[in-house]
Amino acid sequence: MIAAPELQAEFHFHQETDTHFSSDTDFEDPDGKNANPGKGKSTKKGKKAPGEKGKGGAGAKGGGAGRINGHHQENGVENMMLFEVVKLGKSAMQSVVDDWIESYKHDRDTALLDLINFFIQCSGCKGVVSGEMFRHMQNSEIIRKMTEEFDEDSGDYPLTIAGPQWKKFKSNFCEFIGVLVRQCQYSIIYDEYMMDTVISLLTGLSDSQVRAFRHTSTLAAMKLMTALVNVALNLSINMDNTQRQYEAERNKIIGKRANDRLELLLQKRKELQENQDEIENMMNAIFKGVFVHRYRDAIAEIRAICIEEIGVWMKMYSDAFLNDSYLKYVGWTMHDKQGEVRLKCLTALQGLYHNRELNTKLELFTSRFKDRIVSMTLDKEYDVAVQAIKLLTLVLQSSDEVLTAEDCESVYHLVYSAHRPVAIAAGEFLFKKLFSHRDAEEEAVSKRRGRQSPNANLIKTTVFFFLESELHEHAAYLVDSMWECASDILKDWECMISLLLDEPLPGEEALTDRQETALIEIMLCTIRQASECHPPVGRGTGKRVLTAKEKKTQLDDRTRMTELFAVALPPLLAKYSVDAEKVTNLLQLPQFFDLEIYTTGRLEKHLESLLRQIGEIVAKHTDTEVLETCSKTYHALCNEEFTIFNRVNIARSQLLDEQVDKFNRLLEDFLQEGDELDEDDAYQVLSTLKRITAFHNAHDLSKWDLFTSTYKLLNTGIENGDMPEQIVIHALQCTHYVILWHLARVSEGSSKKEDMLTLKKQMRAFCLMCQRYLTNVNTAVKEQAFTILCDILMIFSHQIVSGGRDGLEPLVYSPDSSLQSELLSFVLDHVFIDQDDDSNSTDGQQDDEAGKIEALHKRRNLLAAYCKLIIYNVVEMNTGADIFKQYMRYYNDYGDIIKETMSKTRQIDKIQCAKTLILSLQQLFNEVLSDLGYSFDRSSSAFCGIKELARRFSLTFGLDQLKTREAIAMLHKDGIEFAFKEPSPHGEGNPPLNLAFLDILSEFSSKLMRQDKRTVHLYLERFMTFQMALQREDCWLPLISYRNSLQAGGDDDTMSVISGISSRGSTVRSKKAKPATGKRKLAEAEETSSSSDSMWMNREQGMQTPVMMPSPHLTSTVMRDTKRIRPEDTYMGVYALPPEQPQPQQHAHAQPPQQQHHHQTPMDYNTQVTWMLAQRQQEEVRQQQERAAMNYAKLRSNLQHAIRRGTGLMEDDEEPIVEDVMMSSEGRIEDLNEGMDFDTMDIDLPPSKNRRERSELKPDFFDPASIMDESVLGVSMF
Repeated sequence: MIAAPELQAEFHFHQETDTHFSSDTDFEDPDGKNANPGKGKSTKKGKKAPGEKGKGGAGAKGGGAGRINGHHQENGVENMMLFEVVKLGKSAMQSVVDDWIESYKHDRDTALLDLINFFIQCSGCKGVVSGEMFRHMQNSEIIRKMTEEFDEDSGDYPLTIAGPQWKKFKSNFCEFIGVLVRQCQYSIIYDEYMMDTVISLLTGLSDSQVRAFRHTSTLAAMKLMTALVNVALNLSINMDNTQRQYEAERNKIIGKRANDRLELLLQKRKELQENQDEIENMMNAIFKGVFVHRYRDAIAEIRAICIEEIGVWMKMYSDAFLNDSYLKYVGWTMHDKQGEVRLKCLTALQGLYHNRELNTKLELFTSRFKDRIVSMTLDKEYDVAVQAIKLLTLVLQSSDEVLTAEDCESVYHLVYSAHRPVAIAAGEFLFKKLFSHRDAEEEAVSKRRGRQSPNANLIKTTVFFFLESELHEHAAYLVDSMWECASDILKDWECMISLLLDEPLPGEEALTDRQETALIEIMLCTIRQASECHPPVGRGTGKRVLTAKEKKTQLDDRTRMTELFAVALPPLLAKYSVDAEKVTNLLQLPQFFDLEIYTTGRLEKHLESLLRQIGEIVAKHTDTEVLETCSKTYHALCNEEFTIFNRVNIARSQLLDEQVDKFNRLLEDFLQEGDELDEDDAYQVLSTLKRITAFHNAHDLSKWDLFTSTYKLLNTGIENGDMPEQIVIHALQCTHYVILWHLARVSEGSSKKEDMLTLKKQMRAFCLMCQRYLTNVNTAVKEQAFTILCDILMIFSHQIVSGGRDGLEPLVYSPDSSLQSELLSFVLDHVFIDQDDDSNSTDGQQDDEAGKIEALHKRRNLLAAYCKLIIYNVVEMNTGADIFKQYMRYYNDYGDIIKETMSKTRQIDKIQCAKTLILSLQQLFNEVLSDLGYSFDRSSSAFCGIKELARRFSLTFGLDQLKTREAIAMLHKDGIEFAFKEPSPHGEGNPPLNLAFLDILSEFSSKLMRQDKRTVHLYLERFMTFQMALQREDCWLPLISYRNSLQAGGDDDTMSVISGISSRGSTVRSKKAKPATGKRKLAEAEETSSSSDSMWMNREQGMQTPVMMPSPHLTSTVMRDTKRIRPEDTYMGVYALPPEQPQPQQHAHAQPPQQQHHHQTPMDYNTQVTWMLAQRQQEEVRQQQERAAMNYAKLRSNLQHAIRRGTGLMEDDEEPIVEDVMMSSEGRIEDLNEGMDFDTMDIDLPPSKNRRERSELKPDFFDPASIMDESVLGVSMF
């Protein structure tokens, strides 16, 4: 075998169209039965006479067919090649192989050349191996030649191309190799020619650096090896049979022994042994030449192929391959970085462990790699974790002693996984471990029912496991995990009822109270699973369409469940009526009943018993959860579609009548007591109010007119100030339900106008009441009032009229400024607090982790309620500034809520959102000034925190500068005005008090488009004096850094609103630039927008929010003029000054008027042209004088000649070109970045060096590749 030499680079090859056949050639039999669908043959080939070998090894064919360069020809017309036949897959693979074998028998060189070209073309190579190359070149030379002719432009090859045409190519390719070896296994593969040539070729291709060659040849070699293993297995079986026949014949007595037969058997055994040795040599060559190198290939797909096939070999021919010499490769590869490869390892091992006869050969491997398999149950790839659990299940079935208790426990907890396939696999493991072993005694009583059934112990085991796992809130997950493998046990509700109601048998241990609670919870989950037929919340993507069989099973389960529990539920409720947790779970069962069975099954008396038990439970309990469950149960039973509705409705009305009458009577006495409130009376009022509130949640109690009573109660609480906390909370909630039910009736359209007026009056009175309770001393009361108030404002906002409900417009209610202020103050006081400051926790739960989590959850709900008001424009958007400024400090607790709020507000109004963001930064800046004074250290943690917050805000604007252009411009405008708002009390020579804010504002400079940077800079100069521009002290550094951030990337932008006047500098750059690429799209979008003659210049000045326009500028040196420019000369009506109040130049700190941006009449077009031409002439004269004084003549001349030679510019382009090139050093570096062809660098240099050189050219140049880990680029895992 000759391996191809190492190739040092990727290859690009030319396509030879003269020897390539179209894939669209139709392969059909023109002569019906007389033609074989082989490779280009239309007639049967006759035997070749000696010496009939033509050029290229092509012999004469029947019917005049011949071959040229490996292609069939018939009457001068080329037929399809072997590659095309296999790709189309229209012919039976065996007939294709038979035709090739027949061709091989006639002329093996030509046929073998076809096979070689088949492998080359299956790799996607367009080159063809000619007969001359085949005869005179070594394999390494052929591969090198094919590599040179490889077309790698697309990077795709048949094994990776998508589409229906190539979908089955891989399977056809693998089938062809298997059939080829199978059909040649008796003679051709032993001729020491065909197999040696093919193996040598595939070995050489598998060592190529071209991925297509390596991938295709590895797949072919592995499938060839698999076929040879099958041949070796057959030879081994034949040898064993021959040996047995020989032994049997030799053991006969001499008289009956047939010596001729013995000799034949010996000769046959010798031939088989020779063939076996030959096959083993072939397999050894493939294994050592291909597998050993490719199982650790850099490409995961190639590694996966190797591992998949070695698993087939070990399973197929275990005597030869199932040993540690081969198993070690699978064990090592289980540590592969790619999940695809790890998955192949596990599936290969599953095939081995499934056969229990092989367990003894796997003992050493299991002991060595068991820990790795157990750890893979927590693999980050869920598919790998599932297969690891299934493999452990097979290991468990093979031997109970292999896995330790710790190994099993690591799988047990996965039944609570949120990923359903992992949980189901873990549930099957749990079932095999705990439930699959039944002794003979249990089998004998398998027909017993109830408590004596064999499922009783299994149900108890499930309860014990659930309690030991200490995840009591996840019973639904446990049931769902075991539903597919243990549904018979989980749906044995008769046994569960018996365990709860019947007395234990003699010698049987009764269930404890904790176990009974767990059993009831599991029973509820099984009923829900059987009734709904979909996974619990948090596991699965939602409801799926049930099959007909599943629907029938669902109906049968609901029927059986209803028949059982309609009878058993009342006794269960009576037994556990005082236990709130048990009762809560039991009362949920009727929600899953088929209520029609109460009538059809004549179970009305059990319904009466159920209603009676519910009434007693309502009278006994005051727990909110129990009462709400009773309310939901009544709601489920009160279904007008069923005949039981009247009976249930009457019972519900009687229950509510009693409770409302009792409440009114107790309330009247309670309010008359005044200051001397009796605790017993307060408890009676509270318990009754709890029951009414719980029922009002699901039932309309409007006919009892509860608003008057609850409002009177709340009003008394405000006046006296000593109302018990829980009474106020439930009174607020009950009144809220009254309002909502009233709105529901009004929304139906059947109510009168008086009802709407009443609702409006009640709603506004209730809002005022809640606002008054915001100042209550009790935190729980304030939180309840705040939550309800946010809900009311949300419901009755302008959104209420959407969806064609214009009739509800009188109900729209908008909060006034005082209410908005109080709501915001509540959020700041009760949400943005440290965990230790939360005094709402009781019973010493401050140190309890669960209590902290619950308190945080409550605060998150409060913040979310207020943020909804901001998002839906119920309150002013600028109130969000106080929320946004907490983004960094409380990022872990509320970061997701605040970020989503910023995103939604930006979608509503980009400019107003930007104003809100800058306002939040200004508030934080003012806080720093008040805490640290005006001469604070800018390196302090507080100031650095504000800068980091600004950076985070900047990132939220995304990468599309066009979408956020106006918002970013307005943000800079407000920031500049704030920075110069407060002049220094020490005089003009000192910086403004807020000047350090420019350091924060510079974080947003990168979001400005280039032309907008120029405009913002001009606006900044309006507030600057000549002396400010010359200052270099530390106190002026924020101004210097901000100006630099605006000048970076903006000096080379010489676009103008007047076409042809000042665009020549950018024309030079555009001639140098490459065509549009992914990196340049944004920059080109900017230049396109800046070249528009009237984009912002002709915008109407009467817009509500002014936006920045690019001021016309002529050369790249305008921004470096240190001379003070008058505002009216540099500013083109973007932020207009009122003409009657010009800004004096001598007041550097003077603030432009904020309220008169829209009143200045903009310049007309002719005035703009005249102004810009005059400015251009003045700038050119001044710049020429400066260059002459600085002795730039020689440099200028050299640059001119160089540019003329490179671009062929006319003489009149000289001045703008020199201006464009003679920039500051920073400008030149930026220009180098702009004009550099990075695609050329990508070819000449490795990626890491490219990134290094780019960063040296300009440190802040953004390269997307810099965020990638270089260690993952083309690096092998080994």
